[in-house]
Amino acid sequence: MNRDFGLLLARSAFGLAFAAHGAQKAFGSFGGPGLKAAAGSMESLGFKPGARYAALTAYAEIVSGLLITLGLGAPAGPATVIGVMTVAARVAHAKNGFFAQAGGIEINVLYGAAALAFAMGGYGRYSLDAALGIDEALANDAFAWVAVAAGAAGAVFALSRREAPPAAEG
Repeated sequence: MNRDFGLLLARSAFGLAFAAHGAQKAFGSFGGPGLKAAAGSMESLGFKPGARYAALTAYAEIVSGLLITLGLGAPAGPATVIGVMTVAARVAHAKNGFFAQAGGIEINVLYGAAALAFAMGGYGRYSLDAALGIDEALANDAFAWVAVAAGAAGAVFALSRREAPPAAEG
């Protein structure tokens, strides 16, 4: 019971934070840039057209965060987080080292690690997956690895779509 309650608290904190991260891009919420500025950022990172990539990223972050919060469709939400954070780490943060204070990959690693834990461990008893009776079907090691691989493959695909990586990339 404590494990399931702990998973509910962790999913809620993680999922809502990640959805809010996407809302910053999508709507300019919580001091975020909004889609227009996010599109410019995507363009500067080599993702063209920037508006399409900004929208895809923002809404993927919102949806995956909400899926995790609700405990629905494990491990699809975590796989999406892994993909998005892998791309962000590679193109925007790796050149700055590890720590977030310097713009490094620290936050990407933490989001990715938490997503991996949910993908591998499931959402627990207090989840929509459990309420719908699909948690046992989704609690399959092979299925979890396939989802994680899909997240990684999504990252590789997105990285392959970059048209003009910045010359100063590290």
